[in-house]
Amino acid sequence: MSQAVGILEVYGLVAAFVACDAGCKAADVTVENFDKNKPLNPEKLPVPLIVVVKFRGSVAAVEAAMEAAEAAAKTVSGVVSRHIIPRPESDTEKMLTISGFDKPKKSDSHIKEV
Repeated sequence: MSQAVGILEVYGLVAAFVACDAGCKAADVTVENFDKNKPLNPEKLPVPLIVVVKFRGSVAAVEAAMEAAEAAAKTVSGVVSRHIIPRPESDTEKMLTISGFDKPKKSDSHIKEV
């Protein structure tokens, strides 16, 4: 059976770490890789990067983690949006594993792995 997933978008990487820590301390959840979104209007935002934190666990645990994470992120820079999916479909599960942090930047193309 699929675990519930809580998806929390926050402004900036610091808020993501603070939210992640608070959520994990509040409930029995695991965290998946962070993801990022580059907004169209970064100059108008409190922090020019939107980071996604994903919590996994039972519905009740994810709800508790999301509440704590949202409150913590609001003390740093703010929350963009939040949503809980109780039982993600298999195709949704595949999309949840994608992360923009995993993609090499074009400026990094000159770096070669050893």
